[in-house]
Amino acid sequence: MIKLTNINFGYSKKRLLFENLTLELSRGHIYGLLGKNGAGKTTLLKLISGLRFISSGSALVLNVNPALRKTKMLQELYFLPEEIYTPALKVDEFIKAYAPFYPNFNHAQFQEYLNVFEIPFHNQKIDKMSFGEKKKVMIAFALACNTKVLIMDEPTNALDIPSKAIFRKVMASVATDDRIVVISTHQVRDLHSLIDAIIILDSGKVILNEGAETITEKLAFEVLEDTKDDAHILYEEDNVRGKLVVRENTLKKDTKLDIELLFNAVMLNKQKIQQIFNPKN
Repeated sequence: MIKLTNINFGYSKKRLLFENLTLELSRGHIYGLLGKNGAGKTTLLKLISGLRFISSGSALVLNVNPALRKTKMLQELYFLPEEIYTPALKVDEFIKAYAPFYPNFNHAQFQEYLNVFEIPFHNQKIDKMSFGEKKKVMIAFALACNTKVLIMDEPTNALDIPSKAIFRKVMASVATDDRIVVISTHQVRDLHSLIDAIIILDSGKVILNEGAETITEKLAFEVLEDTKDDAHILYEEDNVRGKLVVRENTLKKDTKLDIELLFNAVMLNKQKIQQIFNPKN
């Protein structure tokens, strides 16, 4: 449903942010997009959404070039940015103005999401709400649009701990086999149980794009007392329980994915990680 092939993009002609970047995303997944600040996560989301335009290469979203911003694509794609714009409208006024752009918008679902997030301010203008309340309203709207592609940039920022738990529960309920969800985040602990595929960007390149099952098949996430002379260890850090370790899964152990440890391992051993997941390259 989303296919970027050898794309090039830069904010300056002298320096490209993405050079020959290739990425393919399939329906039925909730992707976690990870990377350091400046890696290009938000820019990549904007290229997919048609808010930025590639310099060269090929981009297809729902079989349409996103740069053309055709109605049939925009009706099936919702992008929730980190910095949200909230007009001086009451919730009901906002829905009346913006819901018609999305043919699959479900008013009953929207009301249900507001109730779950405990947002009863129908008589209050959205721009007068707290940032956390604004975020909840916009998340509720994004989900109620029922688009085939849902893109969220740091959606849990400004949410308190109970609201983050609600967010995970709601997101799990809206995942379908016909939908692609991409969530860019630094708060991996907030979304650990939700994400089923990981994309890691570094310096404008895709270092990893794999499903959780494939990752735990090839890598083991363990707590060890002694890591001396273990050549298969890719990353380790001290913990009160011992050493938290990511190692090549040569022993075929069944372990639980730790996204934060994975990210640190990839940043430390990019070439080795790529060899593990792409042995022919």
